Amino acid sequence: MSTKEIQIPAGHATMDGNLTAVDQAKGLVLFAHGIGSSRHSPRNQFVARMLNEAGLATLLFDLLTPEEESVDLYTREHRFDIGLLAERLVYATTWTREQKQTRDLKIGYFGSSTGGGAALVAAAELPNEVGAVVSRGGRPDLAGAALPKVKAPTLLIVGGEDHVVIELNEEARAQMKCECKIDIVPGATHLFEEPGALEKVAQLASDWFVRYLKT
Repeated sequence: MSTKEIQIPAGHATMDGNLTAVDQAKGLVLFAHGIGSSRHSPRNQFVARMLNEAGLATLLFDLLTPEEESVDLYTREHRFDIGLLAERLVYATTWTREQKQTRDLKIGYFGSSTGGGAALVAAAELPNEVGAVVSRGGRPDLAGAALPKVKAPTLLIVGGEDHVVIELNEEARAQMKCECKIDIVPGATHLFEEPGALEKVAQLASDWFVRYLKT
């Protein structure tokens, strides 16, 4: 297993990322975090390590540039710009298809918070590229009109105590036509900070990706 820092061109922007390769990878999972988070998020890094142990390569990257992050801190203009976040995810997906190391791997998206909505919008735009989607405490409802167009099998993981988000996920699932499952982690709140909660998320995600990304 090896990790390298990479840069992904995204129109006028450049996104920094960490690509972790594993021997005989069963697939490649791209992370779409919520705004205010980054590729350095301990939660995403924890999940990524468990995916790596399950034989999946991972790409964690910052959807916004440092300048955009700084602006968003004050204006909050980017954090709910699902179109922008999805566009950045599409750029990252295209980049993986141009790299010898990753071009033949089936792709999955792991989205959290608003990144869950962005992952579904990008999956709807790339139906032949994306093989599976997992959302952790996500806002799939923010994908709006893209929801019925998603073809990738989708797993929505929500904390049992995150009542509002459970409702939003159920409303989103009702609009989806692909295979879509909601898994509720008992006793967990929005950030899955309770003992064992994030381990459960990582296990559910690993099983889903291994099942649908294997060639």
